[in-house]
Amino acid sequence: MNTLHLTNTTEDINSAAAILRDGGLVAMPTETVYGLAADALNGEAVRRIFEAKGRPMDNPLIVHVADFSDIERLHLVAEIPDKAVKLAKAFWPGPLTVIMKKGGVIPDEVSAGLDTVAIRIPSHPTAQALIKTSALALAAPSANTSGKPSPTTAQHVIDDMDGRIEAVLDGGACSVGVESTVITLVADTPRILRPGIITREEIEAVIGAVEVDKAVLHQLESNEKASSPGMKYKHYAPRARVILLRGEDEKYIRFVNRKYARDKSVAAMCYDEDKPQINAPCITIGSADNEKAQAQALFDALRAVDEIGGVTTVYAHCPSVTGVGMALYNRLIRAAAFEVIDLPTKRIIGLTGQTGAGKSEVAKLLKDRGLPIVSADAAARQAVEDSEVKAMLCAAFGDVLKADGSLDRRRVAEIAFSAPGRTAVLNAITHPRIARIMFEEAERLDGDTVVFDASQLYESGEDAYCDRVIGVLADPGLRLARITERDGITREEAMRRMSAQFSEEFFIANCDDILYNNGSAEELQTSVKELYERLVRG
Repeated sequence: MNTLHLTNTTEDINSAAAILRDGGLVAMPTETVYGLAADALNGEAVRRIFEAKGRPMDNPLIVHVADFSDIERLHLVAEIPDKAVKLAKAFWPGPLTVIMKKGGVIPDEVSAGLDTVAIRIPSHPTAQALIKTSALALAAPSANTSGKPSPTTAQHVIDDMDGRIEAVLDGGACSVGVESTVITLVADTPRILRPGIITREEIEAVIGAVEVDKAVLHQLESNEKASSPGMKYKHYAPRARVILLRGEDEKYIRFVNRKYARDKSVAAMCYDEDKPQINAPCITIGSADNEKAQAQALFDALRAVDEIGGVTTVYAHCPSVTGVGMALYNRLIRAAAFEVIDLPTKRIIGLTGQTGAGKSEVAKLLKDRGLPIVSADAAARQAVEDSEVKAMLCAAFGDVLKADGSLDRRRVAEIAFSAPGRTAVLNAITHPRIARIMFEEAERLDGDTVVFDASQLYESGEDAYCDRVIGVLADPGLRLARITERDGITREEAMRRMSAQFSEEFFIANCDDILYNNGSAEELQTSVKELYERLVRG
């Protein structure tokens, strides 16, 4: 099937209307996003929408009409509540969808078997013309492959749906850019099921108290049924992995820059104000103080991610969850499959370096000066006694448990440091749990600044959370002697551990401060004192 690319001329609208009356599919522009329309009262035509999109059948659709009178004329709902009339007067035509008890004419394909139906009146002139010309109510979810970013131009539709549908009506770029706000009136208190450009505050000014469904900001449980489009599944996602970063602007910028310094497949989805300070490729969504502009740009930005060559991960600057920001967060959290990183509220100083260089002594000296220390070694000892972690280590390295069920840490070290691939496996199993323990401990400690004492700060990726990183280095001969004496191991074992770490050049290139510990204890104390004073000065 060849998909027709139509314009908004009268002739083209007549052609599109005829396709719909014959049970076909037409993508139409609305002020929010492009919708994939079919005759809402024709169950077979509606089923074709799900097939074309690859959309799960338990995800209900929105019915679009041209005028409020169409709802009663077509018997779309069982009754029209007073609050629906008030909302219609305030916001229709426009980007608001109202859920009411469905009429008997609504097929199960539209309502996903629910006893309700979602209704909206779009304001886009081309959508209005198509609905009026066809004389139909149109079921129309976003005209994209299910799960991908919603389309805001006809070209986006063609990219996703060419050959799957009969026609696309080109009405230019959508002015709103995110789907309509969805509110259900089939509840004791009206409840927002999907946020949009019309905010909770604006709705409450018309009909009084409104709740926000928990699924707006959180993932539905596997056994919960979606009562509105976009509630249940991963949505809006590019091929690249999306991760939301929640925290202060400076911490967001520093995190992205540290990640990009070691991984060139990283990109940022950020505000205009962030871009000049970010080293990674950037996709901007507008000014930080203009949420409506961000909404209009969001889906274009998510699609643009995959146009940047080699990008596998994009870190998005997390918006607020109030006003229009709630709509942005709702879309981004689903694009990210609910993966959100909370950046530390405290100032984190990373302390790392080569084994045997004296990092622990530096940590002690900083602690003596009043800086709280979070030890990765202590966190690791706690982490490896976690039953899930022990099970994964046994699966990877064989039986590495002692008779009492505790982990044989020396045996794990022998195996893990015997080859780089095994070291990577150990890191992948233990680092996420270690990091979680360290961040929890940091939040419990007093003070605005916390030192992370972590020999594998970079391997774990924790350097990205740090405001500053200190590297402690020493000559290889000194390190070898210290390790064999400290750990009671052979020179060969000590050298294997040393060779498994990053080089001195790596630390010099990536750390903000370098301390050499080749001299006396007094010399080290002097170096730490000078470093501490720099840290205190910020």
